[in-house]
Amino acid sequence: MQLWKGHEFGAQKLDELFGWCIGLGIKELTLYCFSTENFRRAKKEVEYLFNLFWKEFEKMKQGRGVFKDKVKVNVIGRISMFSRKMQESMLEAMKTTKKNKALLVNFAMAYGGRQEITDAVNKIIKDIKSNKINSKKINENTITNYLYLKSEPDLVIRSGGEIRTSNFLTWQSVYSEFVFIDKLWPEFTKKDLIKCIEEFNKRERRFGK
Repeated sequence: MQLWKGHEFGAQKLDELFGWCIGLGIKELTLYCFSTENFRRAKKEVEYLFNLFWKEFEKMKQGRGVFKDKVKVNVIGRISMFSRKMQESMLEAMKTTKKNKALLVNFAMAYGGRQEITDAVNKIIKDIKSNKINSKKINENTITNYLYLKSEPDLVIRSGGEIRTSNFLTWQSVYSEFVFIDKLWPEFTKKDLIKCIEEFNKRERRFGK
């Protein structure tokens, strides 16, 4: 099979994952779907991924399955890098699901942690110039409020045997617990998710204290 065929199997795993999260009482989930660096991949692979993304967001937009009354969709990242067709589908998916409360899913698209901080700094500079904020009162909370994602994950799971964060939630994950697993994402099971949560529960979170 083509190397990127695994992306299709990965997309098929999403509905299962959302069901597991809802059943386990998880309220928010962030998925690293496509990074700013991923645009450098082979043209055929990128086109394949974009078509796959569009199909998935169309399903969300139409309120099928868990998107009818359970999963709320939020897209974070430089979505202006995508085609107008893709952007419209993303925005409609968010609009259709905005009242759902069982699980909030943040789809990180054209996302990069450093890029997110850079965009936040540029917005802050713009608002300082227009006198919307006072440059002398900028603190960590100010920066957080200008990020794509203002919440902070308790647990970050990295699959595929890689032991690095790959520019994911650079600001938000400073006190997250990390679990690295060897399985590739399409192989990930509910049992794996439970094991990750059990590992998280064993750890003592001191937040520097």
